[in-house]
Amino acid sequence: MSGVVLVTGGAGYIGSHVSKALAESGSTPVCYDTLEKGHSWAVRWGPLERGDVGNAARLEEVFARHKPRAIVHMAGYIEVGESVHRPDLYLHNNATKSEVLIAAAMRHGVDALVFSSTCAVYGVPQTEQLDEAHCIAPLNPYADSKARVETTLTRAASRGLRAASLRYFNAAGADVGGEIGEAHEPETHLLPLAVDATLGLGPALTLLGDDYPTPDGSCVRDFIHVSDLADAHLRALQWLQRAPATGLHEQFNVGSGSGYSVRQVITETAHIAGVPVPHTVGPRRPGDSPRLVGNIEKAQRKLGWHPKRDLNIQIEDTLRWRRSMPR
Repeated sequence: MSGVVLVTGGAGYIGSHVSKALAESGSTPVCYDTLEKGHSWAVRWGPLERGDVGNAARLEEVFARHKPRAIVHMAGYIEVGESVHRPDLYLHNNATKSEVLIAAAMRHGVDALVFSSTCAVYGVPQTEQLDEAHCIAPLNPYADSKARVETTLTRAASRGLRAASLRYFNAAGADVGGEIGEAHEPETHLLPLAVDATLGLGPALTLLGDDYPTPDGSCVRDFIHVSDLADAHLRALQWLQRAPATGLHEQFNVGSGSGYSVRQVITETAHIAGVPVPHTVGPRRPGDSPRLVGNIEKAQRKLGWHPKRDLNIQIEDTLRWRRSMPR
């Protein structure tokens, strides 16, 4: 594919990997980011435009300057625990501001948009593997904010927008070339926290709850390599460009299709690193589901997308990145 793609949140962990994949495919990624959570050093494959997706005037300037043919929308807050304590902040920043971006896209005739959603919209699983037909029942404001954006996209599709919502499972790993990787502040994700504890770069990992209704009492999650996730965005954009001219909005699970408990991840990290993962057990985090594992058949069938990098590769890449990342 070619042309300009506006990447909101493009200075972040997943956004920078998507930008690299877009550039390698022949597109020009324009990063649109406040840099509140992202990093300027992660913007390497196209121009950086600082701005907020809720700022309509700034969006007008950027759309007029770059004339994007498509949007990958990843800007937003992502911390589940924080969302429980500050629900209004998450609903405004993630959902209300997204409405401003979507309206701007439609004014400028941009009719292809890939949205960064989450498997957390499903809530408590009613089946062993979650598919896209599962009911939507968010357990926390973060997930609710994502579900609200999906609803906005469905309404926009009735006016001609073509959109794909990618329901992420747990992104992990880092760029194989070592150029970019996860660098949140504060860090809340399991793999980098486990690796930092192992390498002595951070405190002992806190296992958030060991009394869930799972085989070993810890949460079960589906981990997907960030580079495989980036590839899913490319394939979703290509699929939208082939789609009929009339509006549509479809949802796709993007995971590995396999589940690992937190305790299993700790064991595997220790095995690969060759040293134990220092950890303690703490209380459950409010808003967490016991098990989230995706059925990815729809993305495989419609997008031609297949994850290639398993959990061991994700751990190896995270170990390499955390040793060398900018601090």
